[in-house]
Amino acid sequence: MANALIEPIINLRVSEMAENLIGSEIIKLAGEVKEKIAKGEKIYNMTIGDFDPKIFPIPNELQNEITNAYLNGETNYPPADGMKELREVVSRFLHTRQTLEYNENQILIAGGARPLIYSLYQTILNPDDVVLFPVPSWNNNHYTHLSHAKQIFIETKAEDNFMPTAQQLQPYISSATLISLCSPLNPSGTTFGKEQLFKICDLIMDENKKRAASHKKPLYLMYDQIYWTLTYGETVHVDPVSLFPEMKNFTIFIDGISKAFAATGVRVGWAFGPQKIIDKMKSILGHIGAWAPKAEQVACAKYLKNDTLVDAYLENFKAQLNNRLTSFYNGFIHLKNEGFKVNAIAPQAAIYLTIQFNLFGLKTETGKEIKTTEDITSYILNEAKLAVVPFSAFGSTKNSTWYRLSVGTASTEDVEDIINNLRIALSKLS
Repeated sequence: MANALIEPIINLRVSEMAENLIGSEIIKLAGEVKEKIAKGEKIYNMTIGDFDPKIFPIPNELQNEITNAYLNGETNYPPADGMKELREVVSRFLHTRQTLEYNENQILIAGGARPLIYSLYQTILNPDDVVLFPVPSWNNNHYTHLSHAKQIFIETKAEDNFMPTAQQLQPYISSATLISLCSPLNPSGTTFGKEQLFKICDLIMDENKKRAASHKKPLYLMYDQIYWTLTYGETVHVDPVSLFPEMKNFTIFIDGISKAFAATGVRVGWAFGPQKIIDKMKSILGHIGAWAPKAEQVACAKYLKNDTLVDAYLENFKAQLNNRLTSFYNGFIHLKNEGFKVNAIAPQAAIYLTIQFNLFGLKTETGKEIKTTEDITSYILNEAKLAVVPFSAFGSTKNSTWYRLSVGTASTEDVEDIINNLRIALSKLS
């Protein structure tokens, strides 16, 4: 009888897409870290791109507006494309801060950036269409798989700050339907330069002129700028439409409050672009029901129109993040100068520092040789008590020695402790 009950379970079949869908490598690693912490180990968890609310709370005024919205009964369905007052405020926000001109009907509100990216892929792509994207990058491979599309990825280089170049993309432009770019980039925390992005846009426009002549579907660009407000030093955020106005017909932006205001759990994101694309994305999300909660939308509409409060929050928030990123960077450069096989790229934006552990061929105290990226990750976790994400989790080659360090959960005291832990752990290798 027991076998008869088990047999149908064994023979269950699911779709090919679901069967071959890979889970998040970052969440898997974070789960392993949480198990260690649950067992009482002191682990510095710098994996997930999130914030510790005790260190980086959302703006007080935004929190108060959310509370007031719930108390005022803003708990029913919002419009499928988002509250009109929020879309108007986002339109103003883009105008005043990026000089981008999009009216409220060209803006779509959703429950964070993820459903917007998903609906964009579903809107643009037919099965077997090609998505072209650089690696390392966040989740483009998974969204391509969910859309039954094909992927072509370009492995970027440390000397280019892990940002793609027009020269790297050019050989594949003619076969692509969608190019997916992100700046500031998750995982590297680096950004496009003006000239670098202009050349890519020029390629896209040349390709679209050819396609228009033969009445083919255009080549679209997804431009994820969710971290754009978090730039440091002399870094200036650039975007395709500001550099190349003709790109407005082919560019769909992904944006929101998740990173800019440490509000990853508040779930308010927005996309903006050509109205036909936005309308189709709206229809898809309307069926999925992936809208942002109404109370949060009402609160964001009130908060984002207050430039003084927004500017004050961002100034303090960015200063704290930059302090941590710079301190970690300096710590890694000190370790490098001491002769350890580590490196780092100077922080430019976002909440990430690109770091390197070039430890292949070294041996631990037990005589075990470090041969794989998994060996490096495990050694740094177990000996230095530091959890960071390898670039291989973002699509880079499995033997990449580069890593993402996220500072959203780091206190200022953590930095010195982590660098000291690393010094001790690296000293044990021979």
